[in-house]
Amino acid sequence: MKILSLSYFLLLYALSFYLFQEKTKAQSIKAGAEIYQDFCVQCHLANGEGVSGVFPPLRASDYLLNNIDLSIAGIKFGLKGKIVVNDEEYDGVMNNQGLDEEEIADVMNYILNHWDNSSEAFITKERVEQIQKSILQ
Repeated sequence: MKILSLSYFLLLYALSFYLFQEKTKAQSIKAGAEIYQDFCVQCHLANGEGVSGVFPPLRASDYLLNNIDLSIAGIKFGLKGKIVVNDEEYDGVMNNQGLDEEEIADVMNYILNHWDNSSEAFITKERVEQIQKSILQ
């Protein structure tokens, strides 16, 4: 009976370790690619270049790469008002897409590491959880 109980607890431990392990950056980027296709591509386009004056680019975007937490907040809470991206002003609205923290982390990792963008940052669910709406003020 003791062997059966011990085997059961070892199995539970191994299963919980597997189920609750953190994604790697590569796994997050792969998941983010799917999220981007479902939620972002309509405005920012498949090449990440957006539409000049209407939808800001994500490819080689100085705003994105220099303001990662603001970019996370924009996805998490929505964004409206003037921003300047690559010396061009945008004054539009991006609605909250209803993504959860992990989905936001995944899509940010994809955007930060696609279309010649390169970032050492690894955005986690925990980092997204810490971002408050007040940083958009």
